[in-house]
Amino acid sequence: MDFSSKYLEQAVQEVSQLPGIGKRTALRLVLHLLKQPEDQTVSLAKALVDVKTQINFCTNCHNISDHKLCEICANPKRESQYVCVVEDIRDVMAIENTSQYRGHYHVLGGKISPMDGVGPNQLNISTLVDKAKAGKVDEIIFALSSTLEGDTTNFYIFKQLEGTGIKTSTIARGISVGDELEYADEITLGRSILNRIPFEASLKS
Repeated sequence: MDFSSKYLEQAVQEVSQLPGIGKRTALRLVLHLLKQPEDQTVSLAKALVDVKTQINFCTNCHNISDHKLCEICANPKRESQYVCVVEDIRDVMAIENTSQYRGHYHVLGGKISPMDGVGPNQLNISTLVDKAKAGKVDEIIFALSSTLEGDTTNFYIFKQLEGTGIKTSTIARGISVGDELEYADEITLGRSILNRIPFEASLKS
């Protein structure tokens, strides 16, 4: 692809590194921005920089936050004795959209995947175990996607929690095997949370 401007080429190169964006789509997006008023493009650039430099991670659950504690953990009306374990922020948003869950979350930041070089030490698992051992949690709800990596991660955490006396459960299989949580419709996901089952029972199915 030949460019008449090195600045255009550089912009297309950067945009094309985003997931699902090829160079043709990147070129179309950059040319669109070029036609927009300068202040609009500057505003977009600032928003992207702010996302990288201003966003924090909640010290309690690792959710994305503008402050030390996210809005969920800081809300005294939430039921902190329930902790829902999810992969990332998209899963928190999906479950929150169901309005069926009033507990806290714990964001792992991924799933155990040896093929991708992701082990337990790369995830926020140790802080979850510490939280459980502190005696402030009654139930941990596994809400990872029903993939091999998700099931492996659930089982690893389950083994780490042995001896704590904490109840562990998993969302009901209203979510199809292999499906990512964020793509489930709100009704199905809400029912899966409400109809969760003991984790031990899921190992026998």
